Amino acid sequence: MQPSRFKKVILVFFILMTILHSKAQEKPAVAKSQFKINVLLPGFVYEHGLSEKNTLYSELSSGYGYTSNSFGKTWTFYPNINEQFRHYYNLEKRAEKGKVTSHNSGGFVAMTAFYNFRSISTNDNFLPKNSSITIAPVWGFQRTYKGNFNLDLNMGVGYNFEKNNSDFVTVLNFTLGWVIGK
Repeated sequence: MQPSRFKKVILVFFILMTILHSKAQEKPAVAKSQFKINVLLPGFVYEHGLSEKNTLYSELSSGYGYTSNSFGKTWTFYPNINEQFRHYYNLEKRAEKGKVTSHNSGGFVAMTAFYNFRSISTNDNFLPKNSSITIAPVWGFQRTYKGNFNLDLNMGVGYNFEKNNSDFVTVLNFTLGWVIGK
């Protein structure tokens, strides 16, 4: 092979390798880790990437309730923990359409476990409130916009375990806040 032809072959090889390498790097994946602040129901979220499409979502936040019955009216306040194993299923499709996938912006299915602590503001003589745990499969989506503004919604049907009453319940988790960091 002639030296100039050899140089051209090497040049074409390096160009092709560069293109293939850049395409491989563009494959969307979940963030390795991200912190969020929830302002709707004040709290903190940490989401840890386990693989290209799976994360462990951990949230510590607050919940509020209002009850009215023949004894009167009352507000309740209770802290809660939400743990989810999430599988993001549409990151490639979003990327192909030119949509944002950063900060885990995509659709997901998850198995969730909510632990609601005992209410810290309820009068036990009026309405005893026990702690409870809810297990549920959920579907949801998460979007992060300019300024790292974040919206996260997931819903499903699960089973709630409480000291005196266990039953099927609707699960709805909606957060508004900001991703902290990059």
